[in-house]
Amino acid sequence: MADGSNIMRTADINKRSTLPAILALSTSTPATRYSQEEIYASLCDHAEFYRQPVVHRIFMNSDIRHRHLYIDLHSFDGMETVDELHERYRRGALEIGKQAIEACLAKGGLNVADIDCIIVASCTGYLCPALSSLYIKELGLRTDVQRADLVGMGCAGAMPALQRAHDFVMAYPSKKALVVAVEICSACYFIDDSLETVVGNSICADGAAALVMGMSHEDVFPKIMGFNTFLEPSCIDRVGFEQREGKLRIILSKDIRDMAGGMARVLIDQILHRFGIPQDQIAHWILHSGGRKVIDGIREELGLSAKQVSRSNYVLENFGNMSSPTVLFVLQATQQSLNGVSPPRKGDLGIMMALGPGLSIEGALLKW
Repeated sequence: MADGSNIMRTADINKRSTLPAILALSTSTPATRYSQEEIYASLCDHAEFYRQPVVHRIFMNSDIRHRHLYIDLHSFDGMETVDELHERYRRGALEIGKQAIEACLAKGGLNVADIDCIIVASCTGYLCPALSSLYIKELGLRTDVQRADLVGMGCAGAMPALQRAHDFVMAYPSKKALVVAVEICSACYFIDDSLETVVGNSICADGAAALVMGMSHEDVFPKIMGFNTFLEPSCIDRVGFEQREGKLRIILSKDIRDMAGGMARVLIDQILHRFGIPQDQIAHWILHSGGRKVIDGIREELGLSAKQVSRSNYVLENFGNMSSPTVLFVLQATQQSLNGVSPPRKGDLGIMMALGPGLSIEGALLKW
C-alpha cells in the first residue's frame, strides 16, 4: 500500500491541470528509403568481411525492414573522407531538422514568432555555430530566442532536451520551447572487421523529430508530470563514439542488451515510487527502439505484453534506430491507432524512456 506522502502525490497529479505539455509533434526522414537487404548488399560490395554468414544473420535478424539514410546507395563506395562525412551531417541535419520543425509548427497552428527557446539534441556530428543557431537563421526565428545544444547524449538525447524545455516553461509559463532531436547516423558509419560496428551499421538510421512545449489545458498531447534519470558510471565505456582516423566509430558493447532490462527496472521503480503509482496504472509504454534485444530485455524485465511494446517494434521495423529522435517517433506512433492498439484516452498515464551513453537511462511520466 502506498504511504501517506505517495497518496498525496497521486492526488496532486490528479488535480493539476495546467502543466507543461507537448502542444505539437512531428517527425521527418530523408527521402531515400532502403530495405535492409539493399543496405546489406551495398556493404557487401565494399567490404568482404560483411559477406560472412554471421554478419548476414545480424542484419537479417534485426527485425528491421526499412531504414531512411541521407545517402545514395547507388553511388556509395564506403571510402568517403572525414570532410565528406561532415558535410553530409551538416546538410542532412539542416534539411530534415527544418522539415520536422516546419511540420510541427503547422500542426500546432504556430509560427516562428511564437517560439521563445530552442533546444537541439544531436550526437552524430559537431557544428560551430551549432544547429540551434543555424535553425534560427534558416527558419527566421526571433533574434532574442534562447537556445541550447545538447551533444554527446546519444540515443537518450531527446529526454534531457525535453527536460530542459519543461524547466524553461515552468520558469516562464507564458512562453513556448521548441525541442529538436536530429541525427544523421549515415555520417558516422565506420567499416572495419568488428562485429561491434557491424551491429551499428545494421540498425542505425537517419531521422529528426521536433516538438513544441508550453502550458496547456488541452488534451491533445500529454502533459509532463516529471522526469527521472538513472546513471551507471561504471559502464561509461560500453556505448558511445570514439575517434578513429578522424571519423566517429560506434562503441556498442553486447552487454547493453543484457543490462537494459535491469536498468529500466531501477528507473521505473524510482518513477512509480516518486508518484505513488502502481505499475498496472501505466497504460502506455513509449520505449526507445534501441534494437530487438534491447526491447525484448526491457519487456521481459517489466513483464510487459507484446501489445504494450508494439509501437516500439513498429518504429524499429520501419525506421531502425535513429538515435535521439527515435523515442519521439514512438511517441508519435502512440498517438495513433496502430495495429489494433488504440491511442491514449484522457486520464491515461504513460512512461517514456530511452537508454544512452553514460551508461544512462532517462524516463518521464506522462498524463493525457
